[in-house]
Amino acid sequence: MRHKTLLILTGAVCVAAALVAFLIVSKGMLHRERPVPMEQKKPEAGAVARPAALHERKVLESRLAGTWYDANPAKLDAEITGYLAAANQPPLDNVIGLILPHAGYRYSGQTAAYGVAALGGKQYGRVVVMGPSHSVPLKNAASVPDATHYATPLGEIRLDTGFIATLKRSPLFTTVPEMHEREHSVQIELPLLQKVLQSFELVPIVVGQVDVGTAKQMAGVLRGLVDSQTLVVASSDFTHYGATYDYVPFTEDVAENLRKLDMGAFAEIEKKDPDAFAAYVASTGATICGRSPIEILLAMLPPDAKVQLLHYDTSGAKTGDYALSVSYLAAAFMGVWPTEAPESGRAALFEMEWPPEDQQRLLELARKTLAYAVRHRSAPDVEDLGVAVTGVMRGVAGVFVTLTENGRLRGCIGEVEPCRPVYQAVMAHAVNAGLTDRRFLPVTGEELDTIDFEISVLTPPQPIPSYDRIVLGRDGIVLENGGRRAVFLPQVAPEQGWDLDQTLTQLALKAGLPSDAWREAASFEIFQAIVFSEEEVRETEAAGGPVAALQ
Repeated sequence: MRHKTLLILTGAVCVAAALVAFLIVSKGMLHRERPVPMEQKKPEAGAVARPAALHERKVLESRLAGTWYDANPAKLDAEITGYLAAANQPPLDNVIGLILPHAGYRYSGQTAAYGVAALGGKQYGRVVVMGPSHSVPLKNAASVPDATHYATPLGEIRLDTGFIATLKRSPLFTTVPEMHEREHSVQIELPLLQKVLQSFELVPIVVGQVDVGTAKQMAGVLRGLVDSQTLVVASSDFTHYGATYDYVPFTEDVAENLRKLDMGAFAEIEKKDPDAFAAYVASTGATICGRSPIEILLAMLPPDAKVQLLHYDTSGAKTGDYALSVSYLAAAFMGVWPTEAPESGRAALFEMEWPPEDQQRLLELARKTLAYAVRHRSAPDVEDLGVAVTGVMRGVAGVFVTLTENGRLRGCIGEVEPCRPVYQAVMAHAVNAGLTDRRFLPVTGEELDTIDFEISVLTPPQPIPSYDRIVLGRDGIVLENGGRRAVFLPQVAPEQGWDLDQTLTQLALKAGLPSDAWREAASFEIFQAIVFSEEEVRETEAAGGPVAALQ
């Protein structure tokens, strides 16, 4: 029987060295690779590019001025002032979220004004604006910009680059520059927010074509990062009616039927249930372009959040022509984001007992997830698998999933940063390790019975003042220098027989840096791991001992 008091992965080397796709598009996942030869110094796929440093100013200019709204700052300010006055919306207490429309201001500016007016005089340190991608395809992922500011005719808005960098550590968030250059759904909200809030930092997110399961995973990442000074905006128009939109479910009493259709959608929103909302959209075919941002917001909300409809309108009502009509809705969500710092919750995760039952459930979840993906060629929701999510499975942590076949590595992919619940990360990386590890052919259904699963749950990376604090065999290592980053898991050095100098030399090469780049101007983080496998569960159950412990 194998014993692990120091918890590291056994078998082949797990080196965080590549960013691969979660089925189609994702970034931030890491997989096992062979060590870099000492003489090799070229950059590798595993080096993580960081956002522009604060002194590297990069401003995104909104392209909507002059078309979607007035390009003249004074005229634009006056236009928004007029909308706010006409709304006469009293401020609401504890607004943490909004749904706002995103058409040109002549059509939806008045409805949107009801939403931002509800904020009253409250100041927010951060505003997260999520809008759908109308033209750039991105499957089950979202894009954040590589920039420091956004500019509109009313001035520049500083981006929360730290928040954005943390999002990009999750495989669900990436950067697709053209999405931010071309997409209006986020940009259209900015002058309204500037007028009402004056000063805030912005997190612009363009959401791709996302299923509800992925939307809930994104919500888990965001929910772990927001605080009491955060406002979350879901940008969406509602029903797009007419032949141009290929949606004509009725031809009589169009105005009344549109309202019934849209209010049916809002009734599902009031339930704060993303699955119910997604089911309504699917069953009715309602052409709600921002359904994914709405699903993400709904999944983020605390259970006791309140929902209030503020205003509803249609372009047909404004033009008098319902042959082509788009619906607009503003809604507010009131409540309080959880005040416990994510770090506290993550640290508590590793102070809890990891009972064999939860370990077995996670291993079962990994196996059933990959089997489902092999069979259906799509990722399942946890509800599809019949595995109860309990206890520490809901904690937030970095996770690796390793597959072995007859004792040989068959796939290993994971994420170091604690960005989402353990069970969600296990599901994602079970699929990734089996189907998208670029060094292996995808796992087939015939192989599943011969594959063993192993799960590594990582402690949060902690900065250290110097590399001499690293304990080989205990610590995983994150090295960063000059905007490049690379990771070794705890078992890499022992498996290769390296001393500390050799380990850090290899890590620098892995990041695409000179071999001695670790000696100066480099920063380091360390982490440890809890590891359990199907093989160990079988062995330790027979022996009556614990499956894993953290040293």
